[in-house]
Amino acid sequence: MLTDIVVVIHVIVSIILVVLILLHSGRGGGLSDMFGGGVGSAAAGSTVVERNLDRITVATAVVFAFTTLILVIRLH
Repeated sequence: MLTDIVVVIHVIVSIILVVLILLHSGRGGGLSDMFGGGVGSAAAGSTVVERNLDRITVATAVVFAFTTLILVIRLH
């Protein structure tokens, strides 16, 4: 029962993590360009939205790692 719940959480977190990583800016695109940033905003540094996106991505990655460890322990 607990393993099933962890698997569901793991799949949901995996999908969210993929979406969050795809939102990050590459060499000239990403979230900052989507909200009206451009070449000028790339020179100014990261915006508040990008910093918050970084924090959410790191938190999601930590949850992903935690659920991975739980699944390894439960299924081993």
